[in-house]
Amino acid sequence: MRQFVRAILEASGRYEVLEVGNGFEALRTLPREQVDVIITDINMPDVSGIELIRFVRGNERHKQTPVVVISTDASTVDSDRASKAGASAFVAKPFTGQELLAAVDDAIASARSGGPPSAGTDADGGRGDA
Repeated sequence: MRQFVRAILEASGRYEVLEVGNGFEALRTLPREQVDVIITDINMPDVSGIELIRFVRGNERHKQTPVVVISTDASTVDSDRASKAGASAFVAKPFTGQELLAAVDDAIASARSGGPPSAGTDADGGRGDA
């Protein structure tokens, strides 16, 4: 999934991607990196996407960073959990490249316009614009 997400973002020509292998790596990497958006899956083996979102929202450096959540569960359960944790956008698998890009673009645009992260890979963090 990480490779698919990376390919979509890089093929758009708008994003440079900083990829990490799992949620724990994301927790170790984020304090050292400035990113414009974080893309995470809810289901990860070590640190869940929900835990990662809570870390991001509690971290002064990244608390305004948009977080796009990917999940295999299109039900409102995962979407609601992600939203309550502070996710900016939610994308259900399977998704198209256009759906992912729209979610990332909207999350970044909202953050840049001063909108708060809405209570609204594989942990992927982006550099530049994704």
